[in-house]
Amino acid sequence: MKLIQNFINGEFVATGSRFNKHSPLTNQVIAEVAEATRDEVDAAVKAAHAALKGPWGKMSFAERTEMLHALANEINHRFDEFLAAECADTGKPHSLAAHIDIPRGAANFKIFADVVKNVPTEFFETATPDGKGAINYGYRTPVGVVGVICPWNLPLLLMTWKVGPALACGNTVVVKPSEETPQTATLLGEVMNKVGIPKGVYNVVHGFGPNSAGEFVTTHPLVNAITFTGETRTGEIIMKAAAKGSRPVSLEMGGKNAAIVFADCDFDAAIEGTLRSAFVNCGQVCLGTERVYVERPIFDKFVAALKKGAEALKPGIPEDKSTGIGPLISKEHQRKVLSYYQIAAAAGATVVTGGGIFDMPGELKEGCWVQPTIWTGLPETARVIKEEIFGPCCHISPFDTEQEVLAKANDNEYGLATAIWTLNVSRAHRVAHQMEVGLAWVNSWFLRDLRTPFGGAKQSGIGREGGVHSLEFYTEQKNVCLKL
Repeated sequence: MKLIQNFINGEFVATGSRFNKHSPLTNQVIAEVAEATRDEVDAAVKAAHAALKGPWGKMSFAERTEMLHALANEINHRFDEFLAAECADTGKPHSLAAHIDIPRGAANFKIFADVVKNVPTEFFETATPDGKGAINYGYRTPVGVVGVICPWNLPLLLMTWKVGPALACGNTVVVKPSEETPQTATLLGEVMNKVGIPKGVYNVVHGFGPNSAGEFVTTHPLVNAITFTGETRTGEIIMKAAAKGSRPVSLEMGGKNAAIVFADCDFDAAIEGTLRSAFVNCGQVCLGTERVYVERPIFDKFVAALKKGAEALKPGIPEDKSTGIGPLISKEHQRKVLSYYQIAAAAGATVVTGGGIFDMPGELKEGCWVQPTIWTGLPETARVIKEEIFGPCCHISPFDTEQEVLAKANDNEYGLATAIWTLNVSRAHRVAHQMEVGLAWVNSWFLRDLRTPFGGAKQSGIGREGGVHSLEFYTEQKNVCLKL
């Protein structure tokens, strides 16, 4: 049985308390994970704190940048290992992880090293009564030890999205990956040692949330800032923990994203984009689409085309190139998603396709499979339209006017993202500006320039990451005033 250990101060650390990691494909136990106690978390935080004062803190920016580029190169050198670990944990197809998770996870180290290198600070000349003047300039310093709480849907990518800028800015980190996806964060520890990252700069502690590693990290007094991606309820708990000590937080939380499809859209592009936004990664994407609003003249045609596309998604193992959809992350999450399938049916939804579990062969039968599901016919008050499901499903509603669809799309407690499909440029800008979200895509979905701000409005989060916006969180900017 494979043992996945904590990574503390450059060494792999086992503990007496362990929990099982199940395969989403078969529900069989594929590894044991060493759960960090309060003592291990304390050791990790103290190691990170010491590294700030040690070689990492004394390293020049050029030296740090070189190491981060080496990190990215070594991840790519060990691409197949990271790919196997990510797919074992998540069950997602190789075609998806090889295209997005691993290469973009590696690239985050290079991208943020280059961002930090090219972002200026302020400079002002100031008049003084004696006529000699003064100069003021901004200077960035690391925020300190950063607690990184990661989700399970894109484990490596979303972890390095935080660790990359944190390290580029000179911070140290204590990472708490999801208990569902512990492998790539641990494997990255080997890469850190290989390229010579000093001990204590990168630490990984495994466990759960309350009364476990998650709580121990977020409440530790030597953790200077906390960044989190996950559900809103957990984010609220972290925010309360961070209030003690007035520590900054960056929270990317839930979403119930809407797609708006106008009759003048590029129909094929809108179908392709909505198929991905609703069903890619088995619907386990915070930016995914669970509400689709289609202008009435093309409503029936759109529903039929999306149904055809959803039914063409073949379930299967990650290694099979024909696999179009993998399983959900766990049996617990499968039960949650299926409960919403039942809620929709009980509420009177028309089940256009799906609504159940794939009939899989052999040992796959016990995996965490659900069918891509499309509903129509429910009122806007229905739970499956209001609540985040995080599965491969969407509800499609017709609309007649722009103001009608804006009111419906914005009538939600979340505000993460939207996708707008129209060839009318004026309408595209007008609707995008009125959507209460952090990201508005027009005629695309999941197209990301990493220099742009990423984050949500309302209950979808606090703060922005990406480009210079990450620097605002991972550094303290001080002003130096020099009298001439």
